[in-house]
Amino acid sequence: MSENIYEIITEISKRRGFFWSSFEIYGGMAGYVTYGDYGVKLKRNIEALWREYFVRKQGFFEIDDPITNPSKIFEASGHLSNFKEYATICNQCGRGFRADHLIEEKIAQEHVEVLGVEAIKKLLVENKIKCPTCGGELKEPSLVLTMFQTQIGATGNEIGYMRPEAAQGMFLNFKRCFQANRERIPFAISQQGTVMRNEISPRRGVHRVREFTIMELELFYDPQNAVCRWLSDVENERIRVLTEEMVENQLEEPLEITVKEAIIKKVVLTEWQGYFMGLSKKFLCSLGIPSEKQRFRAHLPQERSHYSSQTFDHEVFTKSWGWIEVSGHANRTDYDLKSHMKASGVDMTVLRPDKTRYIPHVIEPSYGISRLVYVTMEYAYEQKESNNEKRNIFRFPRDLAPYQISVQPLVTKDGLPELAIELHDTLLKAGYRAIYDEGGSIGRRYARQDEVGTPIAITIDYETKDKGLVTIRDRDTWKQVQTHIHDLLDKLKLYFNGESFMDLGPIFE
Repeated sequence: MSENIYEIITEISKRRGFFWSSFEIYGGMAGYVTYGDYGVKLKRNIEALWREYFVRKQGFFEIDDPITNPSKIFEASGHLSNFKEYATICNQCGRGFRADHLIEEKIAQEHVEVLGVEAIKKLLVENKIKCPTCGGELKEPSLVLTMFQTQIGATGNEIGYMRPEAAQGMFLNFKRCFQANRERIPFAISQQGTVMRNEISPRRGVHRVREFTIMELELFYDPQNAVCRWLSDVENERIRVLTEEMVENQLEEPLEITVKEAIIKKVVLTEWQGYFMGLSKKFLCSLGIPSEKQRFRAHLPQERSHYSSQTFDHEVFTKSWGWIEVSGHANRTDYDLKSHMKASGVDMTVLRPDKTRYIPHVIEPSYGISRLVYVTMEYAYEQKESNNEKRNIFRFPRDLAPYQISVQPLVTKDGLPELAIELHDTLLKAGYRAIYDEGGSIGRRYARQDEVGTPIAITIDYETKDKGLVTIRDRDTWKQVQTHIHDLLDKLKLYFNGESFMDLGPIFE
């Protein structure tokens, strides 16, 4: 199963409505994905959980600013000079590819981009890499800007770019938010929204796309007083880290260390960086990703973004592609505020109690939602045998599942559908994500709900009419219990607060 789990998940996603390739009636286009009903709900549940972990509990600010930015923003930020990848073009068919990706797929080596252009050229030649589409010869790789350019205004006098990250909006609006925060430091600004990256050769479905939702947070602090008030919440979390030295020496077994130890030993340079890394580990565990399948890999100096003094990728091991990045944790220093202060002439400094001024430093955790959706689905997926038939199940955590409850009548007669619809409406009014299903046999309906990850199914049958009893089926064990319909809402509340399924009622045979 491990060899084709990506194909299985992709097939289910298309058939059931999680996600599929956009523009498919016109043949589709690489790098664009459309989310269906189940995918949208799963995506939004993950976004809401991220906000719970990283924004609400800390009282951090949120903003929502434009996707299109004038070119001067990205001139000041350094993106126009640095947001580039090595591309190669086929002499025969004219298709473009990321050179490092072609090499990685041919020789099974990770992070080829950090080797530099000369090494990339050499590896293309040494490994006799041809165009994967037509087999033609490839041109020498060159750096290509991976940002979408547009024109602002009807006359096109102003050149603009689609933002490749949400971060610049937080820096541009720093002063406004700082004032709204009554000029207190540290504080953070968060933004969730659409970003666009003109990927040279999108691949792996939702893993690398040209338009996606990003969830970013910029924490502003005084470098002379870098104490994190919430560090105690995560300081004993054990994280698995590949340090720069370990990456340089191509070591695969990570260092296992607590967040507090990592800060003391300068594996992580600041308390705030350590805090967000510990929080990130807990967040991914809540998505169903075991801690032993997570690691933080340090960027080498030549790999780090132009604004970073230290960066860790939070990676997850997938059966489909091995280790993949799901978030980045960067120490952006004062680079961004200083750059915009210089370019705009607006003072971005902050006054200390001792009357000295400084430009705040920044720690940034950044997440792409599409990759989180995929790893959540992969770790939730299971095939289970039933009557010599394999059934697909997504064991999503209860609060992440697109729908929490399905309601169905045992048969579509004798007034059972009316009772089921009435219960469905009651559950909706109570705030549950509930779905009504009466198509096909009851067995097929159970299988259908398992395949989209609905934790429990409630069946209305003749005992409901006669005794007020409903049958509740568990997605994970396929066990069934009964409870009185008048007690149902109270028991569901306990269940979705973490109580066992078996607490819903006595087993129904």
